[in-house]
Amino acid sequence: MQETPTVTAAEIARLAGVGRAAVSNWRKRYANFPAPVGGTPTSPEFELAQVEQWLHAQGKLPETTTADRLWRRLAAASDSAAAALAAIGELLLARQRGERPHRLVDPQVKPFLPDIDSLADDLGPQGAFDELWQRFSAPGPGRSFATPDDLADLMVGLADVGGGTVLDPTAGSGATLRAAVRAGCTSAYGQELDEALARLAGLWLALRDVPGDLRTGDSLRADAFTGQAFDAVVCHPPFGLTNWGDEELGHDPRWIVGTTPRTEPELAWVQHALAHLRIGGQAVLLMPPTVASRRAGRRIRAELLRRGALRAIVALPPGVGAQHGIPLHLWVLRRPAPDAPPPARALLVDAADGDLTETAPRLLDIWRAFTRAPDIEVEETGFARAVPVIELLDEEVDLTPARRQPAVEGKVTEEHLVRTRERLAAIVADLQALLPQVMSASEGPDAEFLTVGELARAGALQLIGPIRAASTAGGEPPAGGPPVLTTQDVLNGAGPSGQDDGRLGQEIALAAGDVVVPMIAPQLTAWVVTSEGALLGRSLYLLRPNPAALDPWFLAGQLRTSANARQASSLSGAMRFDIRRAQVRRLPLDRQRAHGEVFRQLIAFESALREAAALGPELVRLTADGLATGTLRPGQPSALRCSRKA
Repeated sequence: MQETPTVTAAEIARLAGVGRAAVSNWRKRYANFPAPVGGTPTSPEFELAQVEQWLHAQGKLPETTTADRLWRRLAAASDSAAAALAAIGELLLARQRGERPHRLVDPQVKPFLPDIDSLADDLGPQGAFDELWQRFSAPGPGRSFATPDDLADLMVGLADVGGGTVLDPTAGSGATLRAAVRAGCTSAYGQELDEALARLAGLWLALRDVPGDLRTGDSLRADAFTGQAFDAVVCHPPFGLTNWGDEELGHDPRWIVGTTPRTEPELAWVQHALAHLRIGGQAVLLMPPTVASRRAGRRIRAELLRRGALRAIVALPPGVGAQHGIPLHLWVLRRPAPDAPPPARALLVDAADGDLTETAPRLLDIWRAFTRAPDIEVEETGFARAVPVIELLDEEVDLTPARRQPAVEGKVTEEHLVRTRERLAAIVADLQALLPQVMSASEGPDAEFLTVGELARAGALQLIGPIRAASTAGGEPPAGGPPVLTTQDVLNGAGPSGQDDGRLGQEIALAAGDVVVPMIAPQLTAWVVTSEGALLGRSLYLLRPNPAALDPWFLAGQLRTSANARQASSLSGAMRFDIRRAQVRRLPLDRQRAHGEVFRQLIAFESALREAAALGPELVRLTADGLATGTLRPGQPSALRCSRKA
């Protein structure tokens, strides 16, 4: 990065939250638009400071916090956000330790020193790094994928890392190691191929004085921890590598259950993890589902079962791995003692149809019960089964959890089918009444708008959040505490389903009439709170309208528009929103309430459509299953007639 950072026209468009064509129009229309300072005629570059000054003067660059401003400038001017953040982290770590850097300040962060110092003065070095980390780790184009926090927390929970040493041989930016710290590990170690990501993960740990070591390099070809054993290994290895070193590693001592086939790179990571476990230690790896059944890996799978090393496989809901749309698996392994008799059963859990937030506690409970009594029968219909190892050691050694679950009882299927048909029929009957009635506005559209930021400054609403996660859990989660409204609840149009896990940065009670908006979501969504008693969840904005100035349903409807989705999307792409930039029409309160009532009906209509869309495939599946298994037969209208209920 230069001493005077520059930006391209495309980066200016991201800064202002507009399309590339808008920047071309500004250059033509405005004589005072900054002149290029470099680049080429077809791809000119402009001085960032001049561009920011011009955008601000034109009202095209909204006021932001110090962290937002610093991150926006870094993202626009840096070729590597990870490297830039790592350079800032090193300055913050030196400041925390009371040291002066022994070398000159990295040129790529020198232009931003005033903002870095200001942020550290306000929040301290650790808090400043966390604020920038939140923006770095948000999903967006060109971002390095990080294992989501809820998945990482589940992985370290299954590995039981509390009070022990942890290794992640594919550490990335440190998501699983951060989860291990939250869970109480004593020291954290990792290796990562990308040098900038390895620096970031190490800095996060160093700023918290967590003992350990982060190394750079290829863990399979150049293991940085040869001969070292850990209490737990957690790992999200790369999938589908074709050149992972199988030829040079053919007789590697880490292959403790046999030579890994060339076409099974994920099983190489499994053996690498086992080789780094102490006796009795546990490993949890995120795996593609095909590894459980591919023919080339059946010998390795069988040997893992025979030796008692593979203890459980959990099928996760689709999309839990963010960049992977398929339902991934978690493999849970344990390093057995050489003379220990192998356990008689392995636990297979099919949680692919659930929601991870809801099923994670159930998964952990089943796993812990299984580890306490590994030889007892576990059968939860359609969810979990402790399968005899001898049954799994057939010709295919197929360990896919869904294929080993006990069948659902026919009577339960029929009862479920009746309830599903009745509910779907009732929703379909109500759809016409729920459809909002609107007509063309003869006077034409109103053109006067105010941003949410302007409404907050005028006192028309109070803007709170978004709530950030606390750095570490504050002891045990409170028992019997109030429910928490989560981002997923808002997206699903459902009531609060979360629980306070002790990691809420603030406890903010929701009140009827509050409007809640997720900061990170596939689309801009607003939810009106209709009852009290829940807490505001992480990564959610809370807009509390002044009832004398704003109707909450009108506000929520205005925020949900496609125009606001474009206006409020930030540099990291359409997945992240700055709600302060969203615009709201200026209308008298009586007209707001009329519009708000229609928005309320529209949201009810949307909710009904969503439920019908979910029930339809379920009805098809239940009917097909019943016909195929013989629990249902054609021509039984008296047994399965749907009653249309109001």
